[in-house]
Amino acid sequence: MATDWTLRAITRAMLPVLLVLTIVEIGSGLVLGSFEAELLRYPTLLALVPVTIGTAGNLGSILAARLSTAFHLGTLSFDPRDENLVGNAVATLGLAVSIFPVVGAGAWGLTAIVSGVRLAPGTVVAISLVSGIALAVLAITVTVAVTYVAYQFQLDPDDVVIPVVTNTCDVLGVVVLFATVQLLV
Repeated sequence: MATDWTLRAITRAMLPVLLVLTIVEIGSGLVLGSFEAELLRYPTLLALVPVTIGTAGNLGSILAARLSTAFHLGTLSFDPRDENLVGNAVATLGLAVSIFPVVGAGAWGLTAIVSGVRLAPGTVVAISLVSGIALAVLAITVTVAVTYVAYQFQLDPDDVVIPVVTNTCDVLGVVVLFATVQLLV
């Protein structure tokens, strides 16, 4: 795929994506605002929100970068039996399982030092782990789907996939985190 690096081509490819993502981010803020009472009641959740959505976005971005590299090398296959695709998805899930308990423990510890906590550390770690696993699965799904769509529309996945994945993880991160809170608290 030849990439046209003119201002017009870049604007034509990215402006619609960025406009849609701006609306998505506004939606994320509205969703977050609807959980204001929970955030004020449990300050640990306030510390957990940005780290959770950021980490989920980072996991999706790592996968997106790997898929984009495979795309440019001509080795990308969307076959569910493709070992490279499955291996990258499993690695992403493994990273989530290993990092989100640390995120939960860190959020609890820092909140305990700074302002005091109302949730037990095990509860915070469980919230972080469950929401992290769910977000990793969603990030994998979104990353593969958006990479496939970029491939179908002959767009460079380097330009499209990471912004879409990180913004989607912002919105889904808030929703999944608070759904997990409702389930576990």
